[in-house]
Amino acid sequence: MACSCAINFLKFSNTMKVDILNTKGEKTGRQADLSDDIFGIKPNDHVIYLDVKRYLNAQRQGTHKSKQRNEISGSTRKLVKQKGTGGARKGSIKNPLYKGGGRIFGPMPRDYDIKLNKKVRVLARKSALAYKVQDNAIFIIENFNYETPKTKTYLELLKALNIDTKKSLLLTGDRADNVTKSARNIPNASVASATDINTYSVMNANAIVMMESAIEPLTTVLSNN
Repeated sequence: MACSCAINFLKFSNTMKVDILNTKGEKTGRQADLSDDIFGIKPNDHVIYLDVKRYLNAQRQGTHKSKQRNEISGSTRKLVKQKGTGGARKGSIKNPLYKGGGRIFGPMPRDYDIKLNKKVRVLARKSALAYKVQDNAIFIIENFNYETPKTKTYLELLKALNIDTKKSLLLTGDRADNVTKSARNIPNASVASATDINTYSVMNANAIVMMESAIEPLTTVLSNN
């Protein structure tokens, strides 16, 4: 029977017990442990904001550029005399006042990167995952892969979890190139390695699907910092 609702999380010691589903959205009878130190923390909205801002800024190339008057090709001959005309001084045809002249205070190449401490970035990812737990938007699924890219098969998986119309993010433990290619043509579906997730991708997704193999590397990355 296909999964028709979000997974229920049960607190147990310092972990959360989560039902593991198969690719048809059915319970396998097994459970996975999610660390309460990662998925059960109180989310920090401010660090999420900072890390999302850092990520979006890093996407900007910063290659915008306009020419200043010293970069314009043209005569430097003084067009009119300095005084007595009743108008502004016009030094040359490269003057910003003329069409084709240099631009005043135009954009220059720059770096938009924002520096954040590593602990702040880790806390932001933990907070984002904790929000998904609170929204019952995390699914644990048994490991799978495809011999060849299968977009239709991957879409059937999303339908089985009732998230085919939502933004979804699948976290893998090992490289799963064919799974990644299978999701490539599906709108709002993305695949990433558990060690490569960022706060923006987690917050941007309506549902997080994690393979069993993704739990350990994700826990290791977020626990050792």
